[in-house]
Amino acid sequence: MAKEKKDIMFVWEGIDKRTKKKRKGELTGRSEATIKSNLRKQGINPTKVKKKPKPLFGGGGPPVDTKDITMFARQMSTMMSSGVPLLQSFDLVAGGHEKPAFQKLVMDIKADVEAGGTMAEALRKHPKHFDDLFCNLVDAGEQAGILESLLTKLALYKEKSESIKKKIKGALTYPISILVVALIVSAILLIFVVPVFADMFKEFGGELPALTQFAVTLSDFMVANWFFVFGGIAAFVIGFTQARSRSKAFFNFTQRVALKLPLFGELLTKSSIARFSRTLATMFAAGTPLVEAMDSVAGATGNIVYYEATMQIKSEVSTGIPLAESMRETGVFPNMCVQMTQIGEESGDIDKMLNKVADYYEEEVDALVEALSALMEPMIMAFLGVVIGGLVLAMYMPIFAMGSVI
Repeated sequence: MAKEKKDIMFVWEGIDKRTKKKRKGELTGRSEATIKSNLRKQGINPTKVKKKPKPLFGGGGPPVDTKDITMFARQMSTMMSSGVPLLQSFDLVAGGHEKPAFQKLVMDIKADVEAGGTMAEALRKHPKHFDDLFCNLVDAGEQAGILESLLTKLALYKEKSESIKKKIKGALTYPISILVVALIVSAILLIFVVPVFADMFKEFGGELPALTQFAVTLSDFMVANWFFVFGGIAAFVIGFTQARSRSKAFFNFTQRVALKLPLFGELLTKSSIARFSRTLATMFAAGTPLVEAMDSVAGATGNIVYYEATMQIKSEVSTGIPLAESMRETGVFPNMCVQMTQIGEESGDIDKMLNKVADYYEEEVDALVEALSALMEPMIMAFLGVVIGGLVLAMYMPIFAMGSVI
């Protein structure tokens, strides 16, 4: 049997038939003829098509990220709602993107669909980029004939989810980065600057102020043991990250502790509730049965406490207990969230009510991030003033004392 040809990355140049301008890009395909055919379908007259040379030092361009997947959902929905056939939509989406990895991903999906599979089946072959929620909703859309509508909902869902994640990362990254900079500056002062002043103070003689003595003692310790100090910090950071990635029990423990942190715990709690509500609303809108939806919802909450609560809800709902009552029994959902869900169940508009809950908690996350930023700035400035300013003051106190004596 002859081996099936694999897709190859090609670079192309051509003339846009509509604008008469030169265009170039990259596409994956089985042959030059396939690439030329795809380009003509996109309204481009190809003038040059050749295999892309392999990079000398490895690599293959930037990887596909969440923003690319969101754009994929949005563009596919736009193409299909405009009447563009599914297979041609894949060509247009791939051809309009600059990342070779994304182009290959889309053309692989197209090849599977072209071979007779469904789009959901093709997406499930790429779990790194398309999670269960994405695949389940696409499957529901294909079966119900509303694929373009659900792709729009998926794009909106991903945009909102990523927005919350970015806000939380920003709120956590800012103080950590400032702390790291403060520690580095303090280490430089203790290892390189303070010893110079200490030698000068020995020549002057006399008793040093207590703050200066403490700074000199700390400097002597850092000079003698800087390797162990930095090695210990590096070992702790590496060990912590490795433990979180390798030990599920430790990872879950850190997530439970994170929810109990002052200020940040409230931020993480509200973001988990927002993601729970938004994901469940999206699944309901797609017509997914409640029990089946819970697995995807649990994975989208982003915290083990709400994951376990969601699985508990799934267990209780499967026995006939109403959703709102099951949420109340977990003890982790606020009364407002439970009551809105109950109203949605009674009125038959549960997806709309859950979307309103998600909107409310997303606004709460926005407000908390702004409040944290406003609160952290003076705290960070005070911290830097005490640490860095304290070291500088400790070095100049003996000089001021000698100046007053003279």
